[in-house]
Amino acid sequence: MPVVAHPTHLRGWLRLIAQRVAQSFRLMVGVQDYGNYVNHMRRHHPETTPMSEREFHRYCLDARFPSKAGKLGKCPC
Repeated sequence: MPVVAHPTHLRGWLRLIAQRVAQSFRLMVGVQDYGNYVNHMRRHHPETTPMSEREFHRYCLDARFPSKAGKLGKCPC
């Protein structure tokens, strides 16, 4: 999501709120947003190369379902 100025009209505010609510629900159910990650890295850490999309999703899965020594620590079901 690119950085934009705050909306000036009610319709703009409603759209922004709807986008943020949808993003929150996606994160709650475990759907990660690679585009937001890349935008964050470009804005806040421009000297660091962002992970590839595959690396990003693997990182998110490992963070959500940690495993030790190749054994699944939690059931992902």
